[in-house]
Amino acid sequence: MAFGVKRAELEAWKKRADSGEIAFLTHYWLDERFPDSKTVTKVACADLVKLEAWGAAYGLKPEWIDRRHGVYPHYDLFGDIQRTALKKEGRWDQIERFHLNGDE
Repeated sequence: MAFGVKRAELEAWKKRADSGEIAFLTHYWLDERFPDSKTVTKVACADLVKLEAWGAAYGLKPEWIDRRHGVYPHYDLFGDIQRTALKKEGRWDQIERFHLNGDE
């Protein structure tokens, strides 16, 4: 279950992804399969070659891209890889907003 994201943020994320940008969207998320994760960062891009290359830089495999019909192609990031990617990409607004500093 996703929550903590505004429609305008979702639309801006989609627009960035559609334009070929690597787009980041972090939100609160609860899933019993991942009991230690309270947030997820979705990293999307309409250019799959670009998205795969971005993922490879973080050790992510192309087969981990969510390509379901009706969703933007994206990686779901949790935990340490989520924090690492957000920090390296300078997404401090999302780190602070969702308390992902790793200091807690």
